[in-house]
Amino acid sequence: MSLVDSVKNAFVPIHREGYPFIAAFGAGTLFLGYFSSVLFWIGLILTAWCVYFFRDPERVTPVDDRLVVSPADGIISAVGPAVPPRELGLGNTEMTRISVFMNVFSCHVNRAPVRGRITKIEHRPGKFLNAELDKASSENERNGLVIDSPNGTVAAVQIAGLVARRIVCWAETGGSIAIGERFGLIRFGSRVDVFLPSTAVPRVAVGQTAVGGETVLAEFGGIAATPLVRIS
Repeated sequence: MSLVDSVKNAFVPIHREGYPFIAAFGAGTLFLGYFSSVLFWIGLILTAWCVYFFRDPERVTPVDDRLVVSPADGIISAVGPAVPPRELGLGNTEMTRISVFMNVFSCHVNRAPVRGRITKIEHRPGKFLNAELDKASSENERNGLVIDSPNGTVAAVQIAGLVARRIVCWAETGGSIAIGERFGLIRFGSRVDVFLPSTAVPRVAVGQTAVGGETVLAEFGGIAATPLVRIS
């Protein structure tokens, strides 16, 4: 590996959604620096945080349709039965819910937990409670994806938090999505819930750190068709 390649690999790509914010933070830093060197350094630190927040690293996703991977970086905040949001049209029967809480230092790019066809995308306005609270799943603003996977219906719900005021989703209804594929982003500090059929066995515990697109959240016991080519 050449020196140039080594330097390139040391830098994490920035998602395009972050460019306007980084530019605004940078401009604000220069403006504040005109009046005070102390304010300049504070602005510089905040600009560096903004760059870090919008990082979009490459991930190596396991290739096995029996696995469910984490849709986000963060801490596992809940594992257990829960009724999915009504707007997703999945009925009133409890499914297995695994929640991943993202703080303001987590990578906020969201990834598909399974592969399949997106049958529904539904956005619902709501409150901006602390995303760590259990009632945030039902009361906060959110955006849900319903995916028809090889092992049944799976839903991934992006939930806005106390600071997060903007949910971005670029996936489209009717389209196919690969496991670990990027589908959205939340700004700034939030949560993603994954709803799974009861046949899925959780492989994580509350308090565990998850890496989006890599950490296995759950596993289906049955045999499912697995793609021959890995899509990362």
